[in-house]
Amino acid sequence: MIGVAVLGSTGTVGVNTLDVVARNSDAFRIVALTANKNVDQMTEQCEQWRPQLAVMADAGAAERLERRLRTSGIDTTVKAGLAGLEEAATHADVRQVMAGIVGGAGLLPTLAAATAGKRVLLANKEALVMSGAIFMRAVRDNGAELLPIDSEHNAIFQCLPADLHGRRRAGVRRILLTGSGGPFRNRAPQSLWDVTPEEACAHPNWVMGRKISVDSATMMNKGLEVIEACWLFDVGVDDIQVVVHPQSIVHSMVEYLDGSVLAELGHPDMRTPIAHAMAWPQRCASGVAGLDFLAMSKLEFEAPNFERFPALALCLDAAAAGGDASTILNAANEIAVEAFLDQRLRFPDIANVIEMCVQHASSDTPQSLAAVLAVDARARALAAEAVARAQAA
Repeated sequence: MIGVAVLGSTGTVGVNTLDVVARNSDAFRIVALTANKNVDQMTEQCEQWRPQLAVMADAGAAERLERRLRTSGIDTTVKAGLAGLEEAATHADVRQVMAGIVGGAGLLPTLAAATAGKRVLLANKEALVMSGAIFMRAVRDNGAELLPIDSEHNAIFQCLPADLHGRRRAGVRRILLTGSGGPFRNRAPQSLWDVTPEEACAHPNWVMGRKISVDSATMMNKGLEVIEACWLFDVGVDDIQVVVHPQSIVHSMVEYLDGSVLAELGHPDMRTPIAHAMAWPQRCASGVAGLDFLAMSKLEFEAPNFERFPALALCLDAAAAGGDASTILNAANEIAVEAFLDQRLRFPDIANVIEMCVQHASSDTPQSLAAVLAVDARARALAAEAVARAQAA
């Protein structure tokens, strides 16, 4: 039985992970679950899975959870805060860690899992966007396994042959990273000033949390995935082409020097990449139905519109610039998206805030975790000021 810790168990990735575990209960067992503040859902999960450890990032939520579990006679240990998250990620009985905490908040526990030599199932792309060199060094130095959960990166992983050193693969011409284009793929750019949070979160194909749904609507999510792919697969930004694919059936492709193109196809369901990574190099049931090719009417592909999606262009520029640009970009995006969801910022101003912040980027790459966190904090302060200026305009 493989012990699993699910970081972010009440989120979309976490819930889907537990669904896969339930279908493969002879192979996996839940050792630790973590969440932010959702005590009701965490209580239900603890009643079902009886983990050894449950962690709430919020201290007050942890106190409420512990009272509920004691009342129910559940002996799960309850911890709180960052120390608790890192304990879950490094638990001695855990072999696989699902890194499903959204945003920069997931960096430290995910890095702790890598440092502890776990199999890290990476759904938190921000860990690599913020601290790619540091994170990949931790994976290599501590014998950890890093398997991608984002459907696009998991597809690329399946289409790439591993060489002896796990580094850049010979014979690859380019990586084709697909994205649906989100809910505003055909919207006139000028009309986006009237977009509401509810519209931005209404993704046509995927069921996701609110932050990542907004990132999909701006195509910032695709830009962050380009940066993540550079680190995961040891390629440059010029080796990756973003392709808009509205149907979300082809999850990504790899083109080879001989003209061959390998693609991974499937329904837009996170359980497929989750099951693939958990069972790798074997396969296990995910609960996802097979594709009916005869029922498919068409598969479309088009270039992204950078006027409609300036956030994607900012990501590509940050990836090319290096230094601390991607760390600043990620922090500014988190602040801007939060402001948009709180209705303090209009949709196009998300990219405008990010652009203002990345102008302060340096060519110096942060060499330590402390340096990364310092850049992150400075960028969040800059973004908060930019949001305030946009509100006042």
